[in-house]
Parts: sequence; structure tokens; C-alpha cells
Amino acid sequence: MARYTGPKTKIARKFGEAIFGDDKAFEKRNYPPGQHGNNRRRGKKSEYAIQLMEKQKAKYTYGILEKQFRNMFKKATSAPGITGEVLLQLCESRLDNVAYRMGLSPSRSGARQLVSHRHITVNGEIVNIPSYQLQAGDVVAVREKSKSLEAIQSSLANSSSVYEWITWNNDTKQGTYVSIPERVQIPENINEQNIVELYSK
Repeated sequence: MARYTGPKTKIARKFGEAIFGDDKAFEKRNYPPGQHGNNRRRGKKSEYAIQLMEKQKAKYTYGILEKQFRNMFKKATSAPGITGEVLLQLCESRLDNVAYRMGLSPSRSGARQLVSHRHITVNGEIVNIPSYQLQAGDVVAVREKSKSLEAIQSSLANSSSVYEWITWNNDTKQGTYVSIPERVQIPENINEQNIVELYSK
């Protein structure tokens, strides 16, 4: 499965945000990368550059490559509702993202690996496709054989995030994707309208 495997701190510095989660290296150098870094003068960005950067931020945040992201946008445009909001809802409904939101991994890339390695079930069946789209009411759980995994135990012990659209039972190691999140319930700092305008050109 194709995914971004390059330097994450450098990408985070490009956007000025720790988009991959906690990043100590980013905290020390939270200015743009490059030889002149903090001191480099940067001209005003064009509308296209701003829109492109927003799309790239969304793709890196959710770990989605261009072809898949474009297909999701097409799906969002044909669905009822506000296109940009629907696009983010599709990103949030991915199995790897929900596993991350449930606290099974401190990062989306880690959650993606858990899914790919068959540690996660949906409604009692093993699903190893990170992009699998969950429906409201789906039950996501850690496979019985995987409940003792140190990586999962450690992540859950350090997880404190709570989302209204997800429930989690730490004793049974399972949760429910209760409903599709509203835009205000999605914490990501993404201007989805810029993405819609970019793809609409």
C-alpha cells in the first residue's frame, strides 16, 4: 500500500503545524525548513499556492495520496451536503483514522499499520484495509489475539482525547463509530473550502 514515508518534521515545519501529532523536533524548530529558515523573507502567496498548500496539508494529515484523495473529492461532490465538509467527513470515516481517534495508536500512520497487520476488526470481522469507510453504528475492536500488544496498551494508557461521535470501552477493547462527525466536531485545522476551489478550477 502506497503511503508517504518521508521526513515528517520537515513537512510539519512547512505548514507551521505538528500535523502528524506530537513532535519534539518540530517544537524546537517550528519555522519553515531551508537554509535560511526563520530569517527568510517570504513573498505573499498566490491564491493558487494557498489552495494547493491546504490540499497538501489535508493529504499529509490523513495520510492519503493524490489519486485516492481526488477520488474522495469526486465522491464528496456527488453526495448531498457541503462538498468540503463531506470531504473531511470521508477522511474521518476511514478505519485507520477512527482507530487513531479511539486511541489505539498515537499517530495515524501507526493506526494504519495496526489495520494492515490485521489487528483490528469491524463488526467482528478482520478488516485490513486502512481506507475502509465506516458507517454509523459500526463496531471497531482490537482482535482478541492482539489485545495484549504493548503498542496498543501503551497508546490507550496515554490517550485522553474524547470525541462525541465515537465511544470506547477500554475493558473490552472495542468502540462504536456512533455517527458521522459534524464539521465543528473535527479538530483538524484545515480550510476545506480552499481545497474545493482548487479542484473546481
